[in-house]
Amino acid sequence: MVRRLDLTEFRNYAALRLELDGRPVVLTGPNGAGKTNMLEAVSFLAPGRGLRRARLGEAGRQGATRRWAVAARITGPTGPVDIGTGLAEGEEGERRVVHVDGQPASGPAALGQHMSLAWLTPQMDRLFVEGASARRRFLDRLVYGFDPDHARRVSAFERAMRDRNRLLALGGEQRWLAAQEETMAGQAVAVAAARRDGAQRLQAALRQNAGPLPQADIAVLGLVENWLEDQPAVAVEDRYRALLASQRPVDAAAGMALEGPHRADLIVRHTEKNQAAGLCSTGEQKALLIAIVLANARLTALRRGSAPILLLDEVAAHLDRTRRDALFEELFALGGQVWFTGTDSDLFRPLEGRAEFFAVRDGTVVAGIDRG
Repeated sequence: MVRRLDLTEFRNYAALRLELDGRPVVLTGPNGAGKTNMLEAVSFLAPGRGLRRARLGEAGRQGATRRWAVAARITGPTGPVDIGTGLAEGEEGERRVVHVDGQPASGPAALGQHMSLAWLTPQMDRLFVEGASARRRFLDRLVYGFDPDHARRVSAFERAMRDRNRLLALGGEQRWLAAQEETMAGQAVAVAAARRDGAQRLQAALRQNAGPLPQADIAVLGLVENWLEDQPAVAVEDRYRALLASQRPVDAAAGMALEGPHRADLIVRHTEKNQAAGLCSTGEQKALLIAIVLANARLTALRRGSAPILLLDEVAAHLDRTRRDALFEELFALGGQVWFTGTDSDLFRPLEGRAEFFAVRDGTVVAGIDRG
């Protein structure tokens, strides 16, 4: 859990320090006050591009003369640790720097060893009806929670793939292409195996859902993932490496690798209705997403000894009272820190006395409930 959060020149916050006691955090206030900005700041304390997937330069406060930074003291099973990240100073282009207990870390993937996060935002309401890339990123974030090394594998595969794309565009030597394809094949199998294992574990955790949230069935669909169903990892690695070599002319023309784990998809079905999630109502899709995130939180708590921090942006407003109350109770049972945002403080009345409330207005944060 986050016990102290420091923001410097981040979005609409010039400087902010928030001291927390570990209970759930409820941020209330009008639209545009900075509630989601604070959740985004926390999301940068984990691997990835944050909950908005914004460019690094876009996260800084307009008119600021310093680079933005986010720092936190967190506590977990291994005790307190200070972590921080921000836009690198004096660098051409955009690059994140990461520090752990005051020492430089190798990159954002190192944060996965200390911080486990999952989030839901209104922008994710169309997760099941849009392209596969958002669902793939969603699954990867869930896998990061109980398998921190997954972030490094995904980064290594994507880096090797970009290098191969450049070599193909330049007509690079065969031996250099073969070296990148060797790396891609090894990382591809590791990424696909972790996703399959994660989806299977999540499916088992979803079966434990006996509350008002819908039951969900999930699976990973992808070329390498499918090969792993009936072939050993070594054979799949050889098969994918051979495919990459044979596909060089086609991939060169396309400007990208056309096959691999970067094309995989997360398939979700509403169990009771036996219906694809994309065909369900908006409310059912939201409930399915929440059910998956809660199942992942239970699984992460078992694997890592503590539940992940959950960032729930405007989630309560989309649930009826029965499901909202059930969500609150399950989150308390998990024992992890949860951050809620909302414009209507009345939705969070059941949490009064059990959570920390902060009123957010125009980039200022005050302890207490915003009553409008």
